Amino acid sequence: MAGRLSRTVRSDARYNREHILDAAREVFAAEGLNAPMREVARRAGVGPATLYRHFPTKEILATEAFADQMRACETIVEDGLAHPDPWQGFCSVIERICELHARDRGFTAAFTSAFPHAVDFGERRERTLKSVAKLARKAKRSGHLRQDFLLDDLILVLMANSGIHANSPATRAAASRRFAELVIRAFRTSPL
Repeated sequence: MAGRLSRTVRSDARYNREHILDAAREVFAAEGLNAPMREVARRAGVGPATLYRHFPTKEILATEAFADQMRACETIVEDGLAHPDPWQGFCSVIERICELHARDRGFTAAFTSAFPHAVDFGERRERTLKSVAKLARKAKRSGHLRQDFLLDDLILVLMANSGIHANSPATRAAASRRFAELVIRAFRTSPL
């Protein structure tokens, strides 16, 4: 009987943890990282104590909630680096990153700020940004990317992209694609 009870408790704990992560993704996507932890607990259908037992800080919660988005971000940049034409790879990164971030304001906030306690996320973020910098150097050498492009420009793009508000996710994604197109034109050395 004790073995069956402990499996049930572990199953309940896993269930609560997944519900908390799902709720956090929804809340952070809609309201950004300033959303209160109590709202995450409420949306997950758990008490604050359960939330804090699983995720003692908002940084830890956000890191785990955005693990899939961080992997997607890394893949986008790796694909850009692998593209045979560095300019096209760079453009693809801008377009896809803007689209990824348009779907989730919380992820943008997490990506553009460095959580001091989320070491894994911070290291992954820095590694991804170094890869973007490498791609930018290649695109500059190809003669298509402006020589004055800085990595900070990408952070500004993401912050501006997160300011796009629309009534539906589809409208926000369309506006983000248009924004990415304009940004790419601004980053190009010569007119299209």
